[in-house]
Amino acid sequence: MHTLTVPLPGREYDIFIQSGLLPGAGGHIRSLLPRARKAALVTDSNVAPLYGTTVADSLTQAGFQVETFVVPAGEESKCAAQLSDLWSSFARFGLTRTDLVVALGGGVVGDLAGFAAATILRGVSLIQIPTTLLAQVDSSVGGKVAIDLPEGKNLAGAFYQPRLVLMDPDTLNTLPDATFADGMAEVIKYGCIADRDFLDFLAQHPSRSAIMAHIVQVLHTCCRIKAEVVAEDELDTGRRMILNFGHTLGHAYELAGHYSAYTHGQGVAAGMVRAAELGISLGLTPAHLSGSIARLVQAFGLPTSIPCSPADYAAAIGLDKKGAGNSLSLILLDRPGHAVAYPIQKEQLLAML
Repeated sequence: MHTLTVPLPGREYDIFIQSGLLPGAGGHIRSLLPRARKAALVTDSNVAPLYGTTVADSLTQAGFQVETFVVPAGEESKCAAQLSDLWSSFARFGLTRTDLVVALGGGVVGDLAGFAAATILRGVSLIQIPTTLLAQVDSSVGGKVAIDLPEGKNLAGAFYQPRLVLMDPDTLNTLPDATFADGMAEVIKYGCIADRDFLDFLAQHPSRSAIMAHIVQVLHTCCRIKAEVVAEDELDTGRRMILNFGHTLGHAYELAGHYSAYTHGQGVAAGMVRAAELGISLGLTPAHLSGSIARLVQAFGLPTSIPCSPADYAAAIGLDKKGAGNSLSLILLDRPGHAVAYPIQKEQLLAML
């Protein structure tokens, strides 16, 4: 077992990383929450047939009354209608303040179930069990939970930390290559923003099989970086903004594809390359970095660019949560393994794009 702690005073929680962990998930949760009676297990239509029974049985064996709620797989489930359905389902299940919600799945399930847990009864305990690479290295840690609105992604949400994060790397073996690649965009991001040695490691292991041979190291490194950043800036007003490297433009690319043509990982990959190019134009980013990032994302089958109209750029930048008034904190690299928040006027950024 590899254990990390997210050291938020009074709300500390552990991240457990272990192959074969799922059958023992209930025991870990019971040790943490001895008074809880009911566990609402939220998963999706892809994950439920693979791991739903294993986790539900583990919870039952640990003494929980379990009900499983399955949402359709895909970004479309991160919506107000599904959130309302979960609220009603939890109420009918008889969930109380001492009970818990377990999110079993990728980022969509973690965000949706997390927001439901944060808001039902003004907050019940949340356990994250991420089953995709993207969720394991990024979205399950840090407490950002949200749903999408027609106007954009993650516009309604909360900061709500889980009580425990359980990661079983074996779940990654069932991921399609494209879904694994999505997660690699976030993995690459961590090397870009905070760990040059890790960035070099990724360049030396440019394939899924090479990454999986060192997957515990990869998960531990990404979660360590995120835990450190979140502990310093939980509410995303300072240093935590660096975790959004590639995301300002990535969200524009997702919008350009109507949130269906391009995945989040594809948008972030192209966004990181474009952000590096902007940083070079601004005299901040070393000239070689855009090419280095492009080669790395290409090695994992991710795009280096995505067509985007001025209107989609303007819409995404207007909704960017790092913005204040007419200015924006654009996350750029000033050297490999180090990111900074660069203040820029939205009009200037749009003109450059």
